[in-house]
Formats: sequence, C-alpha cells, structure tokens
Amino acid sequence: MFTIEHDFDATVITLIDEPEAAPLQGDVIITAFDDRVVLRQDEPDSDRYSEITLSARQLDELRAALNLPEGGYRLTRR
Repeated sequence: MFTIEHDFDATVITLIDEPEAAPLQGDVIITAFDDRVVLRQDEPDSDRYSEITLSARQLDELRAALNLPEGGYRLTRR
C-alpha cells in the first residue's frame, strides 16, 4: 500500500509495508523536492529512522538502472 501527498514545495510518497510481509519492515517515506529526493525508513523496533538523500542526477541514474542489465553506465545529459 502507498499514499501520495502534494505539499507546497514537495511531493511525499509513503510506502506502507503490508502485514503479510515477513519480516515486517518499517514504512518508507519519500519526499521529492525540485533538487533532491529524501528517503526515510522508520525502524519498527525503536523510535529511530534511517535517511538517505539523493541528488536529482542520482535519482535519474537510479531510474535508468532499474531498467538496464548488469554493467557500468554513465548517463549523458541532453
């Protein structure tokens, strides 16, 4: 399950782990700004969380990597 919310300066996507998943993982919150994307995952057994910030270029590379075979690549800007 997931939710999408549009704030003034960002889009917030929350990925909610379903109970049938084993083991249950913490929810993932993705906040997309114009210049970066922040991924935050709550740790289900504590009040802590992990956070990763990707630049817009890193996000483009991740998007491309999801659809490419194994190997090394460099994206060129148009």
